[in-house]
Parts: sequence; C-alpha cells; structure tokens
Amino acid sequence: MIGVSGEAEVFKLMTNYEPFAIQGDSTCITSLEVDVTKALGLCPLATEGTQEPSPCYTEELRQEEEGQTIICGMTADGEPVFEYRWWEETAGWLVCAADYSKGRLITTGKHTKMAIDNALMVLFALATADQQTALFHAAVVSHQGRAYLFLGPSGTGKSTHARLWLKYIEGSELVNDDNPVVRIERKTAVVYGSPWSGKTPCYRNVSYPLGGIVVLSQAPYNKIERLGGLQAYTALMASISGKRWDERIADGLHQTENALASNVAVWHLECLPDEEAARVCCAQVKSE
Repeated sequence: MIGVSGEAEVFKLMTNYEPFAIQGDSTCITSLEVDVTKALGLCPLATEGTQEPSPCYTEELRQEEEGQTIICGMTADGEPVFEYRWWEETAGWLVCAADYSKGRLITTGKHTKMAIDNALMVLFALATADQQTALFHAAVVSHQGRAYLFLGPSGTGKSTHARLWLKYIEGSELVNDDNPVVRIERKTAVVYGSPWSGKTPCYRNVSYPLGGIVVLSQAPYNKIERLGGLQAYTALMASISGKRWDERIADGLHQTENALASNVAVWHLECLPDEEAARVCCAQVKSE
C-alpha cells in the first residue's frame, strides 16, 4: 500500500497508480508513506548556510541510464538518501527511514513526476527485498496463462523482443515494459504488473505464474540455450537493483534469486530483431 502526502498537484501526476488502488482492509505485503515538498534552496539537505549540492550527503553509488541518474548516499545524520537527476538536472532528493517504509521527497519543481515515480519505486524495491519480492528491470509478456521475462542491459532489445511476441505470437499481451514485480508465493514465482513501465505506458494490475526468463543479447543469428546454476543466478542479479551492501537487502535478494535460478527455466537468446527470433524463443520456452 502506498500513501503520498503533499500538494493536490502531486496527485494529478499519479494516474499510473490508479489501476492498483485497493479498498479498505485489503492485504498488502508492505506499506509505504512519502511526504512530497518543494525545495527552497539548491540543496535542502546541506548544513545551514551551505548552498552547494555536494555537502548534502556522502555518495555511495550512482546509476546512470539513458539520461537518468540516481545517486545513492547517506546524510550527515545517517539517513539513506537518493538524488534523482534528469540530463544532469536535479529533480529531487528522497530521504528514507532506515527500513525504507517512509520517505521525504524534496523536489526542485523540475521533472517532478520522474522524481515521484523513482522515489516510490526505490522505496518499494528496498522495503520488500526481504519478503521474497524483487523489482526487475525487464519487459514481460503473458501467453496462455503464464508470464515470460526478457532481461538484458539497456539497448539490448527487451522492448523490441516483447513487441515481436505481440506481433507474431498469437495470444500474447504486454504485462509491463520496464519494471515488473516478481514474488515467490508458496514456492511458485508470480509476476505482477506495476505502476512503473518506462517509456511504454503499460500499467496493468494483473499477475501470472512465471513461465520462463530469457536473457537477450544481439547477434547476426537466432540461437537459444538453457542457462544453469551460477549462470542463471548471475543473469538474474544483473537485472535486480538493490543496496547489496545492506545485509538485510542482500540476504533477501539472494534468497529470491536463488529460488528463481533453482526453480524457473532461464535462457540465453542471441538474436536478431525479427519474427524468427520471437518464434524460436517462444517454441523453446514453451517446451518446458
């Protein structure tokens, strides 16, 4: 369950969350609260009289992808903090509780929706990491009652391959194009749609048993092979973000990744962006 407080304008930016609204006492795996305010200076986390961004926090790690930068750090008071930038322009800072159940998002007034979505996404991923839940960087389609995840670094062709399934594999539907949720439930892996779907607006409140995971790489041919053991585990790790230097988060993600690598078929597809790639992939993963 997600709760957001702030000005009314904030809620106008959150239509992607509406399909996931719950009623009253519905059971939730976690509860998140975010207070959204607007910054009054360059760096509201800095000490009094400081106007430069750098003293706000100690940087621990940064992730850069297609113009977006997320910087993870720690404030002087020992609070986890994330700074969100869009093409080098700061959109906001998220200051988190130790268990990531609550956060204070301070926006600059620029790219506010990006800051809100990233803040909620980060809180969800970190708060649920020890609950057999993982937020994947992946595209996912459903077919005949099961879901299939497509993994790979940005630019590999995850979205393209998903579209090929939609075009050539009858009965396929897009579940999510960027950040699906996978949860282990009674020893079964289940895929959920989420409010975060990258460049393709696909916000579907649906779930399917996970039928297979496909790691993509570009090649001048189409070839698929099964990954096993350590190869499968390593492939999953690369597509799940988390503060792995935090013992609780690292242990939780390890358990989820190990369960998936041990019980779900993981494949490597070297492929072209063509119809044959979709059909070769579908035929193999459906054979399990």
